[in-house]
Amino acid sequence: MTNTPSPSQGAGLFRGWLVVAGAFAVTFVGFGCAYTFSAFLESLQKDFGASRGSVSLVFSLAGFLYFGLGVLSGPLADRWGSRRLAVAGMVLVGLGLALAGQARSLTQIYLAYGLGVGLGVGASYVPVLGAVQRWFVRRRGFASGLAVSGIGVGTLVMPPLASLFIETLGWRHAYLALGILAVVVGVGMSLLIENDPRDRGLGPDGDPPQPLAASARPEGFAVRDAVRSRRFAGLYVACLISSFGLFVPFVHLVPYALDHGVPGGSAVLLLGAIGVGSTAGRFFLGGLADRMGRAQTMLLMSTGMALSLLVWAASSGFWGLAVFAFFYGAFYGGFVALLPALVMDYFGGRNISAIIGVLYTSVAFGTLVGPAAAGYAFDLSRSYLLPILFSVGANLVAAAIMWTMSRADAFAPAKPATAGPARSTVPHDPSTARRF
Repeated sequence: MTNTPSPSQGAGLFRGWLVVAGAFAVTFVGFGCAYTFSAFLESLQKDFGASRGSVSLVFSLAGFLYFGLGVLSGPLADRWGSRRLAVAGMVLVGLGLALAGQARSLTQIYLAYGLGVGLGVGASYVPVLGAVQRWFVRRRGFASGLAVSGIGVGTLVMPPLASLFIETLGWRHAYLALGILAVVVGVGMSLLIENDPRDRGLGPDGDPPQPLAASARPEGFAVRDAVRSRRFAGLYVACLISSFGLFVPFVHLVPYALDHGVPGGSAVLLLGAIGVGSTAGRFFLGGLADRMGRAQTMLLMSTGMALSLLVWAASSGFWGLAVFAFFYGAFYGGFVALLPALVMDYFGGRNISAIIGVLYTSVAFGTLVGPAAAGYAFDLSRSYLLPILFSVGANLVAAAIMWTMSRADAFAPAKPATAGPARSTVPHDPSTARRF
């Protein structure tokens, strides 16, 4: 017998919520630091005499890495545990930010920020999301939303904090201060991450573990079977197309506002408005999806992002942009919160981190292209209208794909019940499997 607590000892706080708290902190630090980039963009342009497109490429490279690396960090987390990956990731984020503050050329910014922040977030993000999915079933959407609401809160808090650091310390020391914060908070809270409730003698949601659960593998698909399924293909294409415009506001909303005469302090607050909306979306839309169905709610997220982007295209003053930022943040936050839970619904927990990692390569490619392409489009036309309208179209196409998938789910024939899916060595047909 191990000395881990029994389920009966869980009358107080369920340990899974501590795992959620650790994941919240990791996403807060990682993405919060990453999304400060817009606050630094003007300083980097001036100091290095660079175009907006070339500076935007710094964020695109980091985004490509922190989503693309999930294809490696996910399987490593399934094998080694999520905590190790989260700690290493937070150290890399802090180191990358500190080195960015010492850079003497834009190329060095590419290497320090792009590799440090990109690899650091990539090493930690998918592993902590995968860990949270295993700890919950009934409240998975809410727990997943709460964990990734760290991204929204980080977007609310970190850019204004970075702006304050830039004004008082200069952009170089501002990066150093953010790096120290990332290590202290990120590494400390990463220690709360645990891979599996069975390691503490618990089942998901704090329920008693199922018979033989301690020795049986979690239910779900092999990675190869999952990625070959029609469901995975639909999710991958929808995420790829949507992500071409997904992060354009995070890089270009502040420069857009400055170009239209919004004062610098107010312009940075627009990122905070995205953060407020994102936090609300992750909390409320995640819980709503647990009741309404996550696939159907994902359709709403893409449609909502498209409509809110139209508000951006029509706005030039602070309040119009603030309305856009809040609603875009809400739908974006719901999208990010629901995606891991939907993957868990479709493919089970056996290889959840690895499957999420493969799926996020779609977001990586979109992020690599989208923000930088928007910057270069601005350099050529002195306008963001074309990138915004392209982002609207991309989200509408993604919504159409999700609608097609939800219709297929509605008419898919139900599979007969199996005697014990956790013990079965033959996965369900990925094209027709229903929720676990």
